[in-house]
Order: sequence, then C-alpha cells, then structure tokens
Amino acid sequence: MSKLAIVGGTGLSKLVNLEKVYKRVIKTPYGEPSSPLTFGTFGGKEVIFMARHGFGHTIPPHKINYQANMWALKEAGATEVLAIAAVGGINKTISPSSIVIPDQLIDYTWGRCGTYFEDDLEQVTHIDFTFPYSKDLRERLRQLVGRLGLSVSMTATYACTQGPRLETAAEIKRLRGDGCDIVGMTGMPEAALARELNLAYACCAVVVNWAAGIDDQEICMDDMQVYAEKGMQTVYRLLNALAKAPE
Repeated sequence: MSKLAIVGGTGLSKLVNLEKVYKRVIKTPYGEPSSPLTFGTFGGKEVIFMARHGFGHTIPPHKINYQANMWALKEAGATEVLAIAAVGGINKTISPSSIVIPDQLIDYTWGRCGTYFEDDLEQVTHIDFTFPYSKDLRERLRQLVGRLGLSVSMTATYACTQGPRLETAAEIKRLRGDGCDIVGMTGMPEAALARELNLAYACCAVVVNWAAGIDDQEICMDDMQVYAEKGMQTVYRLLNALAKAPE
C-alpha cells in the first residue's frame, strides 16, 4: 500500500485537519532535514508532512537540504510525494491564484547537491528523467481535478531558478523563450532526488504573482500572500480528495 508524503512550501507551513498527530526526527547520512516529520491521518488516510522551509519558514530555497529531506521521507516509509510550491506565472493563461500540476521542468539552479550517486560507487549510475514527474500520480490528480470540477492546468513547464531573489524581467523573457510557463525556486533537485529513491513525485504549484515584466508592474509581496491564500483553498480540496481516494 502506498504512503503519501506532502512537502509544504510557501503558503503551506503545516497541514490543517491532520488527526492523530505525532512528530518524529529522522536522522540521515546527509544531515538534518528541514523539519521533523509530522505523521497523522488526513481524510482518513495516513500521511507524512514535511515543511520544506522549516516550520518557521526560515530556510531559503538555495539552503534547503534536499538530499536529507527526500531521504527522510523514504526512510519514514513514504512511497509517493506531492510537493506544494508557490510560483510565478509566465504563461499569460496562468494567472495569479491558479493551480498548476506541471509535466515538465527546466533546471536553472547551480551549486545544489543534486544526486545521491556521487561517492563510493561501484559504477556510474544514471536515472531516466525524460518525464520528471510520476505519470501515475499525475493521472490520479488529473482524475480528481475532473471529478471535483477544479480549474487546474495539467500541462506546464516549471523553471527552477536559484533564488532567493526574484527574477529580472530580462530573465523571465529568457525563460519564456525557453518554453517555461511557471517559475519557482524549489523544484530541483527535489524531483531528481525523489526519482533516484524511486519515490513517485508530483508538483502542485500555486501561482502567487505574475513573473517579472509580464504585466509591467513591480511584484508586491502583500499581493503574493493574498493570491497564495486564495490558491491554497483549491489545494486543500485536492489534497483532501487525494487522501480519501482509494488506492
């Protein structure tokens, strides 16, 4: 039986309505994860929750220990991971407060520890990353979206940038030219590390702003919070349905 882990990003520092809660600190060969893992039931199903930026939201994207986070979830028995992330909208059809479940990504980060396969290897190891997100998990999400009548984009390319600063208008123009639809800072190496550990992984992104230069306005942090809260209402509906859905 699969066990779902939910990684909360900006806008989801804890999982509400979680019952029978207990926390556990997982030690890993890669150091400390972002937070202790929270175990409980959500919608009648046992889930594991991790706060990607820490419970106080104190860890910036480029300082997150992605290796420790994914390892801890695997060690705790997770078999699939749904990653919640706040992103900017590049594609003009994906406006703030929209929900996106991307099917592709492009990695623009640097200097992050992005693999478990680098030390003490008997031979060089590669993974197939043609489709970076789990087809099966995305299909289950697509069916739930249809059943709930939600407006969710199921086809999009996620651009992962280094952060913690937001991008320039020229950078967003470049990303748009590369075919990117949304931009965030935590999608990699999280997705690749999950693949190396054979964890089914999908991303549920909340668009909290137009990316730089898309609407010729400076980005307002207060507006981002408003859009995040609005978008999270849809995310909670989807999470609840996913938790209740039969295997």
